[in-house]
Amino acid sequence: MSERKVLTKYYPPDFDPSAITRTPKHLRQQGPKLITVRLMAPFSMKCTKCGEFIYKGRKFNARKETTSEKYFSIPIYRFYIRCTRCSGEITFLTDPKNMDYRAEKGAKRNFEPWRDSAKNDNADETEQEVLDRLEREEGEEAEQMERDKMAELEEKMLDSKREMAIADALDEIRTRNARVERAGEGGVEGALVGGREERDEEAERVEREIEEAARRAFMTEEGERVKRLVDEEGESAREGNGVGAANGEMPPPAPPSFARVKKAKKPLANSLGIKKKAKPSLV
Repeated sequence: MSERKVLTKYYPPDFDPSAITRTPKHLRQQGPKLITVRLMAPFSMKCTKCGEFIYKGRKFNARKETTSEKYFSIPIYRFYIRCTRCSGEITFLTDPKNMDYRAEKGAKRNFEPWRDSAKNDNADETEQEVLDRLEREEGEEAEQMERDKMAELEEKMLDSKREMAIADALDEIRTRNARVERAGEGGVEGALVGGREERDEEAERVEREIEEAARRAFMTEEGERVKRLVDEEGESAREGNGVGAANGEMPPPAPPSFARVKKAKKPLANSLGIKKKAKPSLV
């Protein structure tokens, strides 16, 4: 059994180095570096070998290769995937010009009418025309943004003017309402005062008419005042009382008094309705 760890290797006498077909690693030609990445199918495609359809969004472990081609200093990448049915190799490239991907080998891209119409529109454009078109589109976008800003500014100005007009109208309405309220209060007070004066004048006029009617009722045709009999009898009685007092006669009795007089309390038996029996006579 040979040693596992040795410092030298054994070469037989008939060893021929030229017979070795394997190229040493340090002598191999270095090609483009491949990187394994995880991606999804960028478009729907059909395998040209087995006819298998691979739909957009299918995930693959792909190899990524950087090509020597460039588009305006943008590198173009190549991706290698395998068909899910026959394991055939499929390659596709990035397309920075159209911001898309382009099928290269092993599969055919499915028909997309919107993509074909856009491609036909820009198929005959040169690089200078593409640059001019992009600059024109950028200029149109900038102009549109400027117009939008101006329209927004004009709309803000119109809104501010509308708000100022509304505020002025509200102030005018408040002023008019205050003026109407003051005028209404003054008119009501004047009406109340006027009505009170009219009522007072009417009451005085009625009172004067009553006094005039009473005066006419107690006056004769010659203008003398008519005396009532009650007044005459009272005067004669007062005269008689004065004469009797002078002759030494007794004055008339005092007028009755209406002062409250307390009554004697009844016995409790009477208030309760108890009648006492009469005692039998001893005689």
